[in-house]
Amino acid sequence: MDLPFEAGALSPSSADMRPEPPNSLGLNGTHPRRIKLTAPNINLSLDQSEGSILSDDNLDSPDEIDINVDELDTPDEADSFDYTGHEDPMANKDSGQESESIPEYTAEEEREDNRLWRTVVIGEQEQRIDMKVIEPYRRVISHGGYYGDGLNAIIVFAACFLPDSSRADYHYVMENLFLYVISTLELMVAEDYMIVYLNGATPRRKMPGLGWMKKCYQMIDRRLRKNLKSFIIVHPSWFIRTILAVTRPFISSKFSSKIKYVGSLAELSGLIPMDCIHIPESIVNIDLKLKEKL
Repeated sequence: MDLPFEAGALSPSSADMRPEPPNSLGLNGTHPRRIKLTAPNINLSLDQSEGSILSDDNLDSPDEIDINVDELDTPDEADSFDYTGHEDPMANKDSGQESESIPEYTAEEEREDNRLWRTVVIGEQEQRIDMKVIEPYRRVISHGGYYGDGLNAIIVFAACFLPDSSRADYHYVMENLFLYVISTLELMVAEDYMIVYLNGATPRRKMPGLGWMKKCYQMIDRRLRKNLKSFIIVHPSWFIRTILAVTRPFISSKFSSKIKYVGSLAELSGLIPMDCIHIPESIVNIDLKLKEKL
């Protein structure tokens, strides 16, 4: 039941007649008195009529807001994003807009990828060789035929085909070339073999470093170390002699005893058959110049 306000109900003279506020909840079943307040009339319309919240009296800004529509940065049609939701897949097909599909990996592309990268196993570890970066230097190692009885291979290593150390990616090239040489050596060798190292016509900047040569020796399989019968160095320079002298403490005495120095191609032909050995033209020219000096 709502009780209306009386005019003198809250007057000072009636202060003594006001009931004391309760200090606890009433538990005797009585209900507290409710007072009905009347809310002021508020016009919530969006026009600017009198009493509206958008009228001039209710605006706090003292100045008139002037908005230039031409200066607003609005997205153009290319920037708009239309959400289509669940579209019918036949709708795009009918309109000529086919959905993008993953291109098929063709057999030709697979063959091309195999030419660019080769996977080999060296030291029981799988390695990948960048065949594209070493393409100009693959002639550094070649098969020179056989000697003696059986499949005793002659492996020719032409240092003149090594990359120039001034290359920005020299270490990357040498790393992949190292893997290529080791893996190729394992494929070429079936039984005993010898290595013919063509050192002539090789400038200092193309000579492999001590670390590279040491790593090659350490990564060679035990079978290849054991089956290596001779390591012939043709046209040895003072630099290669120094390198081998420095590396002697790191290599076995058996390997050191297999190293032989040969000063000319004629001397080499007296040791092994030369029919299948490809000698680069630069090596032939160096050999002729050395003969003229004798």
